[in-house]
Amino acid sequence: MQDFLHTKRLGNIARWLKKEGDKISPGEVLCEVETDKATVEMECMEEGYLAKIVLGDGAKEIKVGQVIAITVEEEDDIAKFKDYEPPKGDAADGGKKSSASPPPMKEVAEKPASSPQPNVSKAVESSKAGDRIFSSPLAKKLAEDHNVPLQSIKGTGPDGHIVKADIEDYLASYGKEATTPFSKAATLDYTDLPHTQIRKVTASRLLLSKQTIPHYYLTVDTCVDKLMELRSQLNTLQEASGGKRISVNDLVIKAAALALRKVPQCNSSWTNDYIRQYHNVNINVAVQTDNGLYVPVVRDADKKGLSKIAEEIKHLAQKAKDNSLKPEDYEGGTFTVSNLGGPFGVKQFCAIINPPQSGILAVGSAEKRVIPGVGPDQFKFASFMPVTLSCDHRVIDGAIGAEWLKAFKGYIENPESMLL
Repeated sequence: MQDFLHTKRLGNIARWLKKEGDKISPGEVLCEVETDKATVEMECMEEGYLAKIVLGDGAKEIKVGQVIAITVEEEDDIAKFKDYEPPKGDAADGGKKSSASPPPMKEVAEKPASSPQPNVSKAVESSKAGDRIFSSPLAKKLAEDHNVPLQSIKGTGPDGHIVKADIEDYLASYGKEATTPFSKAATLDYTDLPHTQIRKVTASRLLLSKQTIPHYYLTVDTCVDKLMELRSQLNTLQEASGGKRISVNDLVIKAAALALRKVPQCNSSWTNDYIRQYHNVNINVAVQTDNGLYVPVVRDADKKGLSKIAEEIKHLAQKAKDNSLKPEDYEGGTFTVSNLGGPFGVKQFCAIINPPQSGILAVGSAEKRVIPGVGPDQFKFASFMPVTLSCDHRVIDGAIGAEWLKAFKGYIENPESMLL
């Protein structure tokens, strides 16, 4: 008995994975068919041999139902289809006529083709309410992996068999529901939260950064005792004059800006033809909001006083939370600072570089530690804040990154030098 393979969808033959004369088994992929949506695999449904490939690799604009190949059960029947050509007009109705119309050969005409009967031993069965559902092994495996109920699938294979392409079409249309993990005992409740535009943009940029920028990380501990003392003194003056309170993050931004001025190689961007070194020091500051992550920019932070930096950051942070930032509020940054220590108590982390910049500073939380003294029973307490510099290795060599951290640490541990 021979069988005529037909396309179930309009498309092109990408390539045949089997060749004429090959033995084939249920579930094996015969060829790949390119459709307007995807490249799908055509699976074998019966044990036998691939006798004739009617439409080979690269065949274009194949109509639905058009004969593309012939399979036979017995190896001796392969030669009978060597010169077979499909009748003209074999298109959408070809599938209906092919099973009753054998090839124009005398010896085959004596054995008219009949529609292949489903062989239970070669098909995978499921049951629901007494109805049998036939599917190929690959289709069943894919359905099990993605928790797809076969009862919901309409098979497009011979005699309504469910094939792999049917499962893929179902997943493409109902992916969220189909791929939600669940056990037979209970299902999970969930809510799908739509993406905000800022979250889409952030996700795209971070993915690009992690995939294309060779990150490496440098971490140092900075003693912040003098910094905290200076901040207390400055805030006393600020309160007296009605100015904004200065935060530790304001001091960190100022120290980062001055370190960039001292080590300008870190204030740069990579291009395929050159490294662009910026003359302005514009610091982006990561701000978390209900709508997503924003990075407003403090321009020329190396030239501004702490009071001005504090005022600008509070203003920009409020605009970010109100979702009213304009492009000029966040574009043009040359370096980024992300602080999860002060607001959230994160001890230490590695941030992803904000392209096209070449560095980002991740600030952890300060903690008090015991420091050994000169004598065996001498010790003192000091507060240390860990910071991690993420570097683009194409722009910032390890020694340059270490030099920048040394400069930053110097400003943090001797904060009076920032006022000079």
